[in-house]
Amino acid sequence: MLTRGDDYPLHQTAGPIAYAGTDRNFYDRYFFNGYPADPTDDRMFALAFGIYPQLNIADASFCWLAGGRQINLHASRWLNMERMALEVGPVRIIVEQPLQRLRVLVESPEHRIAADIVFTGRSFPIEEPRFTRRLGPRTFLDYTRLTQNGRYEGWVEVDGTRIDVAGFVGTRDRSWGVRPIGARDPQAPAPAILPQFFWLWSPCVFDDGDLFFHTNDDADGRAWNRRAVWAPLDTQAGQEQHFGHVAATIDWRPGSRNARGATVALDGGTLTFEPSRDFHMLGLGYGHPRWAHGTNLGEQIVEREEFTALDPTLPHHFHVQALSRVTWRHADGRTRIGRGVLEQLAIGPHAPSGFTGLMDVA
Repeated sequence: MLTRGDDYPLHQTAGPIAYAGTDRNFYDRYFFNGYPADPTDDRMFALAFGIYPQLNIADASFCWLAGGRQINLHASRWLNMERMALEVGPVRIIVEQPLQRLRVLVESPEHRIAADIVFTGRSFPIEEPRFTRRLGPRTFLDYTRLTQNGRYEGWVEVDGTRIDVAGFVGTRDRSWGVRPIGARDPQAPAPAILPQFFWLWSPCVFDDGDLFFHTNDDADGRAWNRRAVWAPLDTQAGQEQHFGHVAATIDWRPGSRNARGATVALDGGTLTFEPSRDFHMLGLGYGHPRWAHGTNLGEQIVEREEFTALDPTLPHHFHVQALSRVTWRHADGRTRIGRGVLEQLAIGPHAPSGFTGLMDVA
């Protein structure tokens, strides 16, 4: 089947663009978040947009967080094998300048949500190390992600109130490859393996540049994918500065697997996170019991949901991005103050955190 993408030099196999290899878990995703640079302002928007070529599904969610109230607009449709149509129901993405400038449009009057937001990168995107993880012989993860901090302009409108997002900062990413999507595999690994996944991801915005840290740890706390880089404003491809020694310590909030604070050691300096508000990734479909990524909900469907408080002991509530004040104390005594998110997802054992079971909490 020929589609619009076949007129661009984008092919990765001998087949048309509509066919993405043979792994049913292949995905291709956009993500955006934005928030004021002022660490006392806990408003935030976020968007996720995913395409699942083997499942023939596309879905998207747009979220607005203010005053502890998170509003989520979900949409899903059949892809019809057309990967160049970057729209699902009321949500649309326009790539105005690849790797630099993208536009997000939301128009859902029946759900009282609209947005027109433009993202402009502060530097060239960072390519994170390839994420490859296996459970015995089975591939669990195999994907690549680019991450880019940027500035926003435009507006968000919720329930008749329009908010100007000029001056908001934040992060967008693009990831593609293989990770679990859609319906669960009915055949579990043999022998059975206790699920385990530990993830921290913390893009930070400072006046003069951007700092990116992430880690994936195994049950013993050993990193199987970890990196931290510093990118001064207008950094070009390959010019980011890498840290050699990187280690993270989490102060877990009692009764949860969410952080009330965190410290990252960086070559003799420290990066300290002071979370002020949790954004629940559930609102973007991550672990959602109904709107999980790649779920077939019909030819097209759009729904709105909202929540103000969630039970922190339930596993599909573990995954959050904590809006945070960030303090970077350098080894030479200099200090930078910035803003960022501390994304956390801890499932299963993690010895440094004291987690021994699948869902035990601090």
